[in-house]
Amino acid sequence: MTIRVVVADDQELVRSGFALILDVQEDIEVVAEVGDGAAAVTAVRELAPDVALLDIRMPELDGIEACRRITAESACRTVMLTTFDADEYVYEALHAGASGFLLKDVRRDDLVHAVRVVAAGESLLAPSVARRLIEEYTSATARPAGPALPAERLEVLTARERETLLHMARGLSNAEIAAALVVSEHTVKTHVGNVLAKLGLRDRIQAVICAYETGLITAGAVGAPSGE
Repeated sequence: MTIRVVVADDQELVRSGFALILDVQEDIEVVAEVGDGAAAVTAVRELAPDVALLDIRMPELDGIEACRRITAESACRTVMLTTFDADEYVYEALHAGASGFLLKDVRRDDLVHAVRVVAAGESLLAPSVARRLIEEYTSATARPAGPALPAERLEVLTARERETLLHMARGLSNAEIAAALVVSEHTVKTHVGNVLAKLGLRDRIQAVICAYETGLITAGAVGAPSGE
């Protein structure tokens, strides 16, 4: 199956470079290269790609707003590209529905890997990385104290699913969650899938955000990062 990709960046050399790297892969086809966020949204509507690579800073419509519209209107998954590694950009992009975040100096192989991972329905950031970034941005100095979403949202979860979500927010991999709950990895995958379905979330990263914003876990309350 060929992965169809739209590349959006206002710098022609950058988007052409990314497109060239991806288009030579046997399983990837770049179906459009565009220079602004509005054009990216239009391209996704017309071409129905699997993945959109979006620069955060673009004219007409910035990448984050383009991401928000694309994820709301289609099944296309998005990866944000930027030269800025400030945590607030990561958080805003993930909150808009992005499935991943890459700096523009990403290695060739990592770019290709990112597209394949996201197209397969996974999140690009390892859970431990997502945990660290979101913890820093949701700290007391980053936003007002208190949950941004009602805790009642989690009432649809069983006790074991709620526990699984807690471990996800702490940055544990499926194998680590299985060890903590003394169950198989297959069972953990089932719990993770149920959490995403019941809460209406696209992927694991959004589940981590939800755990913070409902107050299930708070910044500074997590343990050491996972080795994943």
